[in-house]
Amino acid sequence: MKKKITAIVQARIGSSRLRGKVLKKILRKESIILLLERLSRAKQISNIVVAIPRNKENDILYKLLKKYKYNVYRGSENDVLKRYYECAKKYNAQHILRVTGDCPLVDSKLVDEIANVYKLNNFDYVSNIEQRTYPDGMDLEFFSFKTLSKIYSNVISKNDKEHVTKYVLRTNIFKKYNYKLKNDDYSFLRITLDTIDDFHLIKKIFKNFINNSFTLKDIINFYKKNNKIFLKNKNNSIQNETRSLIAGQKLWLRAKKSISGGNMLFSKRPDSFLPNKWPSYFNKAKGCNIYDLEGNKFNDFSIMGIGTNILGYSNKLVDKAVLKKLSDGNMSTLNCPEEVELAEKLIHIHPWADQVRFARSGGEANAIAIRLARAYSKKRQKIAFCGYHGWHDWYLAANLQSKKNLNEHLLPGLKAGGVNKELKKTVFPFRYNDFNGLKKIIDKNKDIGIIKMEVIRNEKPKNNFLKKVRKLSSDKNIVLIFDECTTGFRQNFGGIHKLFNVEPDMMMLGKALGNGYAITAVLGKKNIMESIKDTFISSTFWTERIGPTAALKTLEVMEKYKTWNYITSLGKYVKYNWKKLAKKHKIDIKVNGIDALCSFIFLSSNHQAYKTFITQEMLKHKILATTTIYISISHSKQKLKTYFLILDRLFKIISKCERGDDIFRYLETDIAESNFARLN
Repeated sequence: MKKKITAIVQARIGSSRLRGKVLKKILRKESIILLLERLSRAKQISNIVVAIPRNKENDILYKLLKKYKYNVYRGSENDVLKRYYECAKKYNAQHILRVTGDCPLVDSKLVDEIANVYKLNNFDYVSNIEQRTYPDGMDLEFFSFKTLSKIYSNVISKNDKEHVTKYVLRTNIFKKYNYKLKNDDYSFLRITLDTIDDFHLIKKIFKNFINNSFTLKDIINFYKKNNKIFLKNKNNSIQNETRSLIAGQKLWLRAKKSISGGNMLFSKRPDSFLPNKWPSYFNKAKGCNIYDLEGNKFNDFSIMGIGTNILGYSNKLVDKAVLKKLSDGNMSTLNCPEEVELAEKLIHIHPWADQVRFARSGGEANAIAIRLARAYSKKRQKIAFCGYHGWHDWYLAANLQSKKNLNEHLLPGLKAGGVNKELKKTVFPFRYNDFNGLKKIIDKNKDIGIIKMEVIRNEKPKNNFLKKVRKLSSDKNIVLIFDECTTGFRQNFGGIHKLFNVEPDMMMLGKALGNGYAITAVLGKKNIMESIKDTFISSTFWTERIGPTAALKTLEVMEKYKTWNYITSLGKYVKYNWKKLAKKHKIDIKVNGIDALCSFIFLSSNHQAYKTFITQEMLKHKILATTTIYISISHSKQKLKTYFLILDRLFKIISKCERGDDIFRYLETDIAESNFARLN
């Protein structure tokens, strides 16, 4: 059966940015009439209807459209979806082209091109806006009444009702096709009618051509010869993009232009939490509260400074110690005595270690450990590793052999650009608890001199895994390095390896060591650490005194209050309640991690959507939350009470979605991104 397409053009007088824009005259005709005349030339369109609000303000628009003998439907002003649906129903529109009143330059030839794709295929939705290559203002969307009916029955958010098809772009229940320009991308070009500057540009475009039958190709040629007159509109596009955003999101857009990658830490990228809505930047932090740039106060039930603040933000005892030392100076030609005291303290906590090197970040500490271990292991330079160990060349080299080698070690999609290709096959990943897999790697590669691993992350060691790794390392004279940048001080006083009675040859401590101040440590046995004589490791700001001062006071507070007992106990409480709620709502989840650093995943293909939904809804209650909580002593059962009450309601909705409902209709933004490659 031949598909007859009805074009439904939504228009209104009350635009917030350019009131009455559809009535503004160009070449003695209102812009809406120019749009309809251009659209009328499309051969694949059987009928055109203009859907406008029924209020008195739009009477003038109604009279104009009737004067030109166009079909008009009047409905709700704010619930545009309802207006659209009722219009389609009244005019028996089985197949629909959606055009908005701010697209007076709509190209009838492009309409016919995309209409043919829609007609000849069995797609629910065809557009040129999902992955945009066409200019803003050349937006075309084709869909069936069946698709529109499903949108109408599913949509619940005010934002979706105002924008008609945003839900379609998020959900995966429709069969969609995105129409792209071949070998070109003009998505940066703005030819929509939304501001007075837009109007002046569109007026110039119309005046440049003899009649109203020019095409997009003609417009692009005009742009190439007159690109300067489009610059103002490019700025408008940026302003409109940020108009509805909160201050933190506006600053994030600025940051992406001036800072390579947007910020310095992947884990703090807003799109990995809640695109276009995450507060992004803080003004003040205290306890487990964060204040954003607009003064909003949030409870942080998420990653607490990426796990750096076991004592809570701005701990008064640590801050007081730092401020006192600051008044005496932070840097000088001479060394700070605090680093000696800190080294002795860490060795006392870990008697197997003989010497320490300090740095200011986990990545640096990992690089130092590898350099010293390689200097010690001489000709056996290759590494077997398990877990996440930072951004340096030695680690990313794993993805030179296979792009997916690091996927199971925390972050999928890590790119190895800039890593020397000669490092290929110098590092070999192995899975946690897979001792036989590690042994095979060691047996096959005789020149492996280092085994580097996280002691624990998402699962506990099984079948004496850690002790077997220790014995294998000793038997083969391989340096065993434990990366405890994350796990240190969370379940005991020092490295968590102490709980398993397994001692490494080297270890890194970080994150919680300075309670938010930059300090990391590499501990090791004397024969390995003295390999410093055979290499060169040195950095100016590793000698400042703030880090060691903060670490000494942090260790003192931790030891006095036995903080690891409190955060472990509270972590058990959190895990228990996650499991309890999941059982109540018959949701399959897997709870991971040590108690003080716990997380859960939904055992569902919609995990990431559910995670985004939780973040979205918690944010409405001034709670920063994902599916991970780094517990601190500033958290409490009382403070978590509201969190669990909200989570109970959200799990109920997620349970419905696991049984047939669509989670995407509850979302108000895109899904939070978890893949590094797609965030860049």
